[in-house]
Amino acid sequence: MSTPTRLFDRALIEARRRRARRIGPATFLLDRVAEDFADRLATVLRRFERAVDLGTPTQAVRAALAGNDGIGTMIAVGRAFDGGDPAPLRIVADLEALPFGAGSLDLVVSAFALQTVDDLPGALIQLRRALKPDGLFLAALLGGDTLTELRESFAAAESELTGGVSPRVAPFADLRDMGALLQRAGFALPVTDVDRVVVRYSSPLALMADLRRMGATNPLIERRRVPLRRDVLARLVEVYAERFGDPDGKVRASFDIVWLSGWAPHESQQQPLRPGSAKARLADALGTREISAGEKPDGG
Repeated sequence: MSTPTRLFDRALIEARRRRARRIGPATFLLDRVAEDFADRLATVLRRFERAVDLGTPTQAVRAALAGNDGIGTMIAVGRAFDGGDPAPLRIVADLEALPFGAGSLDLVVSAFALQTVDDLPGALIQLRRALKPDGLFLAALLGGDTLTELRESFAAAESELTGGVSPRVAPFADLRDMGALLQRAGFALPVTDVDRVVVRYSSPLALMADLRRMGATNPLIERRRVPLRRDVLARLVEVYAERFGDPDGKVRASFDIVWLSGWAPHESQQQPLRPGSAKARLADALGTREISAGEKPDGG
């Protein structure tokens, strides 16, 4: 079995999250997602006895779900935990090597963790196996065109002043790819959707400061290990303002929150009809005449 290519520096991700907590975290995206988790699960009329919060950087999702009577025991799983995290049940584990047996969980939720997993297909397969039949997986991760403005401005400034482009913004998964990965992992009734959040900042520097307070600056192993040149930074600010500025002088930054959901297969779930099992003809429903494959339409 081939080893997946490593893209993300896991130790650096945890170090930057600790720094974000020290300097005062920017949590507006995570707070939005936590509220959405509560709304989405409130519509599911069933009980989940054993649930896992997988890799969410803070306790925000667990706090939002605390009032849901349909959720029993909630276990927090992550690579590291803040000393002030009050979760009574915590497991330190690699998100790509889950410590759960097959069919041991009823619910898995995850916010802003899976976008920095090297082997996402493998992680999804493990999650599906860990769920009991008719167990639910629900996750939110940054994807799509997140920070496309910053990526484009970095590329333009570097190519103009240095003659090349270095990886400054992590790659994000495409929404259509996510749906295919859920199916590949064996989830039933897979659903993907995206919530685009456009945030306006006084300048690109204010955006970059917010990314530090999110613990979301460049986590790539192949990142450049030298400080960003001042002339490149100055040109980036100019390009960003030119291309993505508003008349009032503020600039826009896009964050695509990709939502994934899927169920572990169960016989009670809605199944597709077998070919040829339809009870009525489409032609009858449309009020038209059925034409066989070898027959030409009238006037043809």
